[in-house]
Amino acid sequence: MHEPAAREQLAARAHRVRKHIVEMCSGPEGGHLGGSMSCVEILVALFFHTMNVDPADPGWAERDVFVLSKGHAAMALYAVLAERGFIAPEEIGTFCRPGGRLATHGNAAVPGVEFATGSLGHGLALANGTAWAQRRRGGTPARTYVLLGDGELQEGSVWEAAQVSRALNAGNLVAVIDVNGFQQTGAVGEVSPGAPVADRWNGFGWHTVEVDGHDPAALCAAFDEAAETDGPTAVVCRTVKAQGTGVLAGRAVSHFVRLDTAKRARVLAGLRRTAPPGGTKGAPRHA
Repeated sequence: MHEPAAREQLAARAHRVRKHIVEMCSGPEGGHLGGSMSCVEILVALFFHTMNVDPADPGWAERDVFVLSKGHAAMALYAVLAERGFIAPEEIGTFCRPGGRLATHGNAAVPGVEFATGSLGHGLALANGTAWAQRRRGGTPARTYVLLGDGELQEGSVWEAAQVSRALNAGNLVAVIDVNGFQQTGAVGEVSPGAPVADRWNGFGWHTVEVDGHDPAALCAAFDEAAETDGPTAVVCRTVKAQGTGVLAGRAVSHFVRLDTAKRARVLAGLRRTAPPGGTKGAPRHA
């Protein structure tokens, strides 16, 4: 539980999260850099502004729940959990190492990770269940937030779950869609052309908001709006794959990479060029 972070701190926090992700991708196994970098501000806004959670008691019954449906972006979640105090920052260095908890996809053994995810298309159905349970408990219900990727929307199970969400009138459920325009095999629009993402969610009866997914203030406002809305809300976030990395930003090749010494140096140089004013000074280590 915490007071929401000041807006000016969130960009600094996001910059530090990106540095954690670079370190994980510099390990022997590499990682899903592109989709992790594209959702950084989303996770920072949720965990430092919006969600009511307690790092000292991850299983607190009245907590808000976060479901990472795009489980291959687990590095971003691990980094945010380290910044939020759920895990020690030093554990970042164990990513994909023998005996460690930080696996390539979300691992429920990690405090703050609700479900093991990675098989795309299932997170919204899981979120339906947690949101329903929160309402059944009585009183003012906690809220459930689920993060999906735009490529993931090709899974029919997403839309089956979206129809159920609306039928349940799940006012405490928020689906956040990371629209970075790419999936593993190329541009989403070329692999599976279709109606604009926001139109699809509107068509299923969801309240829909479109925002710049790298603007912390806009994200916070969208999540605040969702809290005042009857029925489920979809927050459609326009993002850039591998945001902040310079040479890899906006490219499909960033989907999964292992950063050797030279590539790591180039990516860190890109991060320095996009650092917020004041660097990371505005963000305390834990809050």
